[in-house]
Amino acid sequence: MHINVGSKLTEYLKLLNQLEYYGNVPDDSINSLRSYALIVYRSDRQNSFSEPMPWIGIYIAIASLFCSFAMVADLIHGLRNRKLWFPCKYFTLNAASLSIIAVAMKLPMDLSNVMPGDVDQFAKIGSMGFMCTMMANLLPSLATMDSKELFTNIIALVVLVITLVVNVCIQIKTGVVSNTEVEHMLGGDHYSNYLSFYNQSIAIIYVAMILMLLMIHACSSLAIVKSKQILEVKYQAALKDKELPQTGRLTVEKLKKHVSNYWIMAGTGSPQFMTACSATGSASGVVCALSTVLQVIIMLFTVGRTKDYKSDYKWSMMVILIIQFIGSLLGTIAPLCRCFAALSFKLSIKWVWNSMKVFKVEGYWTQKLFDLKQSSIPFFSCSRKFKFLVHNLEVLILGFCIGFQKAVVVACKIIGLIPVFIVICIFNCSCCWKWLKSMLIAFGIVFLKNSEQHETNENFSHYVLQLQDDMELAGITMKRISKSFDRLIKKAEKQQPSNLMKLLKGSTGFEGVEKFDNHHVPPLLLQEPLNCWSLALVTLTTIAISLPNIQKNIVDCLLSGVSEGLVYVKLVEKTLNATDNHVSIQKAAKTLWVEVEVYNKWLGNKLQNFAPQVSTAGEIIQWLSDTAKNMVAEVESTGIGVPIENSKCKTISANSMYRITESILLSYATNIEELSQEELFVQLSVMIADILAACLTNLPQVIAIKCHTSVIEKREASVHAAAQLLGETMQIINILQDCELPFLDPDELAFIDKWRAYLKDPFP
Repeated sequence: MHINVGSKLTEYLKLLNQLEYYGNVPDDSINSLRSYALIVYRSDRQNSFSEPMPWIGIYIAIASLFCSFAMVADLIHGLRNRKLWFPCKYFTLNAASLSIIAVAMKLPMDLSNVMPGDVDQFAKIGSMGFMCTMMANLLPSLATMDSKELFTNIIALVVLVITLVVNVCIQIKTGVVSNTEVEHMLGGDHYSNYLSFYNQSIAIIYVAMILMLLMIHACSSLAIVKSKQILEVKYQAALKDKELPQTGRLTVEKLKKHVSNYWIMAGTGSPQFMTACSATGSASGVVCALSTVLQVIIMLFTVGRTKDYKSDYKWSMMVILIIQFIGSLLGTIAPLCRCFAALSFKLSIKWVWNSMKVFKVEGYWTQKLFDLKQSSIPFFSCSRKFKFLVHNLEVLILGFCIGFQKAVVVACKIIGLIPVFIVICIFNCSCCWKWLKSMLIAFGIVFLKNSEQHETNENFSHYVLQLQDDMELAGITMKRISKSFDRLIKKAEKQQPSNLMKLLKGSTGFEGVEKFDNHHVPPLLLQEPLNCWSLALVTLTTIAISLPNIQKNIVDCLLSGVSEGLVYVKLVEKTLNATDNHVSIQKAAKTLWVEVEVYNKWLGNKLQNFAPQVSTAGEIIQWLSDTAKNMVAEVESTGIGVPIENSKCKTISANSMYRITESILLSYATNIEELSQEELFVQLSVMIADILAACLTNLPQVIAIKCHTSVIEKREASVHAAAQLLGETMQIINILQDCELPFLDPDELAFIDKWRAYLKDPFP
């Protein structure tokens, strides 16, 4: 067997051979020195095994960088949307983030690698501060999960944190978390002894902070479940009192008021907003700030010792230390701002007085545990004595958990008093400044401003959702939430689809809805598929852009208008007619449109690339009709072995082309040969505009529906989408406002076949 002998062992054996050769050294000493060869060999092998460790350090640094980027992304997202409670959008608690966090925490998890250098020690301890920052940033994301996800992710976080804490405690005991370099100790270096004590003390403080944050997460998760139930009850009660009037058409002004009301309910009733404004949210911000202060102190000790890394990780330790320090600094901004923002949201004399009642624990903090305590564990064929024992044990454990939960809440409220006193001081200074300023302003102007502000708050107060009825949001908070809605509407107004509006102006009414598919066309299939808005639009657009004599800029303008329109058409279909029969047709239209718009093809056939004898408008229509008919027959006859979805989409698309082209041929009958391509293009554009106009009359109903969703975690995003849609389509709604709609039920207006039936026979 070949043994890879290292250079150190080779040199050591040569030295022993020389000593033995000269014979001046006793045999006992030679044998004793030979016994150390194994130690030298193991040391040499250990050096070769540790060669990849710097790259593992880079792996840790990259994981830390990902976490830092995610926290900064949430910070930027909150600032851009002026949500000073900084909701978690990118850095959330899930399997992926926990895996990355576990990689970033490898240094404090490492039990065996000695950390003799100052940079090595500071990087290991600094990782725990980075963990505190990440946990504080993750807290609001708990509110985005349902009960099952919340339980699973909290258990995973508990396992990760407990493992981290146990490993750090072991390292404190064994001396890995200290400066234990042998030469310093043997030399009696007092600085080394002091630094060792300092490192161990900081590590113990970080362990306490991490455990406190873990308790905050567990405490918050128990409260979140009950809090959502309370908010949901209040939300449903508000819906009953503030339902949208069903009489008359929805104007833009009615929609704006309707969406703004839901905006207030979704904003104040947001689970993340609720968690950020809670006592645990404030406490986590304070703990995060303290952990970052400790990291700053650690970095001050590192100055001047940037090259003092002597572990197997080598130079990568400095990279890890810098990245995690910067990540902690940037990551602290959101929890700290969240802490002070939560106070400003509720700042009032009543709230300040209530905040002083730190020993008052609201019912929603412990209600979940009380429910578990009152429930009974199911037993199967067990003795009465065993049931009695288990029940008493359950009551005892849950009683302890309730007491512990209350203690954590009280501790969080006490910690939360730190920013309370700071905000009160700032508030008093602000009041003094306003008083001085008011002395320079006429009394009438001040009175007018106060009256307007009171009126604004009065309008929105009915839609505010709060866990406690005796807690009121500050007037400035209501103003801020209302302004955020106005800003979004104004921003969305700048994104209105200009090409679509140009296309809609060419509409002459709703005649195109009836004309595009003539009922006299003989069916190709035994069971004709239903019509849908998007497939009719895609097919008509395909025919229009297949005409080769039309100028490119005109074709591009039509394509852009239809492309913009299909975005809203698909939204109407998804919201109002997502039945099984319609979904398959809508899917075929979606697939076909990608082929038409991107590749300028229709079911594999290159558009404007017809047979040589095809040149006039009539010949093009006839060629498309014949090609579609042949495709349907081919799929029907040789469909064996072809994927069902593919053949179904192809059949639906080809059948639509056949019916529409045959309808065009029937409508022009004998004078089809005299029809020019330009005239046909105009007729097709008008039909497209008519169908778009008919479909988009459903937009107000879509906006109203999108305001409400039964899932509380998605409610804020849904209202945001409704407001965005309203801003983008305000002019479209106004354009279609004066159009006379068919006498159909509101639910029937979403179906093109209902329109066609009415337009064909308005008075059956």
